[in-house]
Amino acid sequence: MTASHKHSHDADELCDAAVDLYAQALAQGRISRSAAEEVPCLAAEHALLTADPRDDAWLRPVPPTAALARLLHPLAREILDQVRTADRLGRTLGALSALAHEPPDLAIRVVAGQSSIQAAIDAALREANDEVLTAQPGSTRSPEIIRVALASTLPIVKRNVRLRHIYQHSARYGPVLKGYLAQLPGNLLQVRTTERAIDRLMIFDRKVAYLPANPDRSAALEIRHPALVLYLAQLYDVLWALSTPLDAPLPTALPGAPVTAVQQSVARLLADGCTDQAAAEKLGISVRTCRAHIAKLMHALNATSRTHLGALLIQSGVVEGPAGPVPPEYAKRPATPGEPG
Repeated sequence: MTASHKHSHDADELCDAAVDLYAQALAQGRISRSAAEEVPCLAAEHALLTADPRDDAWLRPVPPTAALARLLHPLAREILDQVRTADRLGRTLGALSALAHEPPDLAIRVVAGQSSIQAAIDAALREANDEVLTAQPGSTRSPEIIRVALASTLPIVKRNVRLRHIYQHSARYGPVLKGYLAQLPGNLLQVRTTERAIDRLMIFDRKVAYLPANPDRSAALEIRHPALVLYLAQLYDVLWALSTPLDAPLPTALPGAPVTAVQQSVARLLADGCTDQAAAEKLGISVRTCRAHIAKLMHALNATSRTHLGALLIQSGVVEGPAGPVPPEYAKRPATPGEPG
């Protein structure tokens, strides 16, 4: 019988020849190495034979219990590693599972689509009992937007819910917005305006907040996490404190400066290096309106070019900067093509 024939079995099995030889080794106390070569599974695979320290030509039998412990040791170690891995995974997935089942007041979710956003805001308005805080950038409001806003807002003011709105200065001149504000009770409504505004923000009872989730505002974030809502409310309070009440005049330039408050806002942005487009976006006005204000600034200060205007804005005190005579580099130059000059 060849060795390959004798050992055509799985590695974790002992063939009959191996069992017989192992029994013989146990009875005699040892067995020759040449005899064991006929059954390699006995020594190599199951470690039931070991070298005789006194004679290399012989092998001694390993007690079955010791062989079993030796064979099981790497397997036990592997099982222990797997148990530890399973435990780590269990703790991790358990934590994730807890997050997945958080109560609604800890949720942050995306609301997609204008109709869904409006429905969510309407639901928050119905649940509001104390105050509603809003920040609304831009200056124009369509009649349809005002109609929807009134339909949502009037019911809550009847429940004595206080309203605070922050708009940009440019919104003061919009007749549609004035009509909206005129229909709300003054004792519950406070309105302020600011030169530059953060993006749209709505906070209800300091418990839930909504803000845009993407640039085109086709999706919104609904935030109910207490820490995040508190942070947004504190941000709103800071912006409110820096804003001007609607019934108060806007802060103007230095006494005697020949510019309006809006023109001063444009001037500050130009001095900061903003383009006409960027300045218009920050102030919530159109580029055309922004350029009209720039033209009025140039006329009021007798500027002959845009670069000349920059120096005169600082020299006149309209914007902060080093005072002094107009530097040579601001000598008369043609206006930038496509801009008022």
